[in-house]
Amino acid sequence: MSVDLTDLDAAGLDLAISDGVATVTLSRPQRRNAMTPAMWQGLARIPGKLSADVRVVVVTGQGPSFCAGIDLRMFTAEGVPGEGRALSPADPGFDDEVAGYQAGFRWLRDPSFVSIAAVRGHAIGAGFQLALACDLRVLADDAQLCMKEPALGLVPDLTGTKPLVDIVGLPRAIELCLTARTIDATEAERLRLAERVVPAADLDRAVAELATALMTTDAAAARATKALLGNAPRRSLAEQAAAERAAQAKLLQARSPDRQVPST
Repeated sequence: MSVDLTDLDAAGLDLAISDGVATVTLSRPQRRNAMTPAMWQGLARIPGKLSADVRVVVVTGQGPSFCAGIDLRMFTAEGVPGEGRALSPADPGFDDEVAGYQAGFRWLRDPSFVSIAAVRGHAIGAGFQLALACDLRVLADDAQLCMKEPALGLVPDLTGTKPLVDIVGLPRAIELCLTARTIDATEAERLRLAERVVPAADLDRAVAELATALMTTDAAAARATKALLGNAPRRSLAEQAAAERAAQAKLLQARSPDRQVPST
């Protein structure tokens, strides 16, 4: 399905940038921010709207829920109003279409910035996968996470399976997906699916404080370090050590002569 987007608002999204922090808000509160192809395509367009000075991206939802999952009207004969119905796997271009949806999630792992999911209320299915696409997750104490797709006869296909396995391990990922059970914020923190859980009233403040703390680190060092950490799981110790040396040399060579390494 190809949707002609004139702006992010038409996709149910809002983008605000201030002092190096970009805030992406899912803005379909009347549907608990349920996601549609237009929203996925809109998310994929956001990187092109970010300036080089953006160092933190916050993803949040308008209203009491982060995201209630996919808008199930996609699978009805009528489809989502203004968008139509989902492509069938038998339709030409199905694989490319889904890859385009996944692009709306994959950019959040870019080493140029740190992405934070600010999750309150429901983060179901596609919403859970969007939170998993971010580097860090701060949950309100009313958050509820669920990988709902298998219960609907689907697989999670919005890039959520790899980070879920990486974070909780294969056995727990199988259990969470194939039971499609809902976990609360306390269990999510225990499973390392949340870096922090705070009272719902404090969520925005807690995320703002985290963003401020992340911004205090040298920008070039932060980007290089995130790239190193992101690639570490697929490297041997020797390969990672070599990558560290190369990254350090590149970082120091890029500094102007008057900028010295700080003393410790």
